[in-house]
Amino acid sequence: MKANYDRLVVLDTETTGMNREGGPHYQGHNIIEIGAVEIINRKLTGRHFHAYIKPTRAIDPEAIEVHGITDAFLADKPTYADVHQAFVSFVEGAELIAHNAPFDVGFMDYEFKNLGVALKTSEICSITDTLAMAKKIFPGKRNNLDILCERYGIDNSRRTLHGALLDAEILADVYLLMTGGQTSLSFNAGTDTDNASPMAPRSVKRQKPLKIIPASADELSAHEARLDFIEQNGSCLWRQ
Repeated sequence: MKANYDRLVVLDTETTGMNREGGPHYQGHNIIEIGAVEIINRKLTGRHFHAYIKPTRAIDPEAIEVHGITDAFLADKPTYADVHQAFVSFVEGAELIAHNAPFDVGFMDYEFKNLGVALKTSEICSITDTLAMAKKIFPGKRNNLDILCERYGIDNSRRTLHGALLDAEILADVYLLMTGGQTSLSFNAGTDTDNASPMAPRSVKRQKPLKIIPASADELSAHEARLDFIEQNGSCLWRQ
């Protein structure tokens, strides 16, 4: 499918853990949550994809500390095979935006392979890594999502634990500010929202409040004296 570069899909995943044996980080682990939000013409449309997924292995304790998702919670959730087609249909043809994209894409490709699907993520969508972008904008600095929210004035106070859909929503704001400084939380009128529930708007601080510096007594006195002078020589609009 030809990519539609006006359509972006901002994605985040949570997983059972990371490989400790020096191989690909996704080897032997599974995706357990996928969150993705759609942007068209730099506006969030309200369409999103979200799924919790029952893995084929136990979740590492270290991973649970990060995202709070447990094996018990996922016991009755669908398998990746159950959500694969809907997920691929959502991301196909879009520009896929992810923070540390090789992590998410590696897991996606691994899940495709486990399912017996001869498919690579890069074959169905273009891929943009916001971590690589941030490293170019802020070289030598930390560039995790929390740090970027602080730099761009984005309220991420709800992010006490990692969650794929919330992180995708936050990353959408970060990406729009990184690439142009304009974001829109309003949804596009007339956008097809079949099979997608609208997201609740987030609280986003676009910039720090302007500091108000009141005039001093001397400045006010000088201002009034100037108005007196103007009034002596004609009409003074400031006092009308």
